[in-house]
Amino acid sequence: MTGVGDSYAWPFQDPGWFGKIVLQGLIAIIPILGWIALFGWFAFTVDNYRAGRRELAPAGFHLERGIGFFLVYFVYAIVFGIPGGIISGTASSAHSASLSSLGSLVSFALSVLLAFLTPAIFLNTYRAGINGGFDFNAVWQLATLNTTNTVVAGLLIWVSGLIAVIGILFCCVGLLFTIPYAMAVNAGIVTWYERMTGAPGTPGPSPTLPA
Repeated sequence: MTGVGDSYAWPFQDPGWFGKIVLQGLIAIIPILGWIALFGWFAFTVDNYRAGRRELAPAGFHLERGIGFFLVYFVYAIVFGIPGGIISGTASSAHSASLSSLGSLVSFALSVLLAFLTPAIFLNTYRAGINGGFDFNAVWQLATLNTTNTVVAGLLIWVSGLIAVIGILFCCVGLLFTIPYAMAVNAGIVTWYERMTGAPGTPGPSPTLPA
């Protein structure tokens, strides 16, 4: 990978990209399990990219590999969403426009902070599993090691999130493609981010990817 922009093109350089993406998209519509499998697919795709192979991982129920990513990001999203929600909830009961505005501001600020931390959260989870993802000090140190690279990676992951929801415009059927494609893009972004932070670390123990 010569640049982070390659993240958007690499999925299409796999001859079997269409089948892999659509099948993983079908799996992703399964509540909870589908998203865990999608994170596992993301992790195995990072494995390929780090090894220099421009290949998406085979679609499948990669639950063992994905559970850590799912739990870590779910907890971060909940924790970062609580303060603004509490303030807004207080505002609605007190009919206070100022508190409601403050709640919205806090929610926005924390969402920006989470976007900034997301590349480091993903990379730390990839390297050290659940413990690495929840090691906030390590996540913060990695994120602030080079703030420019972190901002670029975080912004592009945010953009991939927008790409993921574009599928709604096509009667939601497009989500079968846009959601896994966005996750494949994230795999490329995380691979680039790891290289830009220095010597690549070693991912934690993981099951062997089926052929």
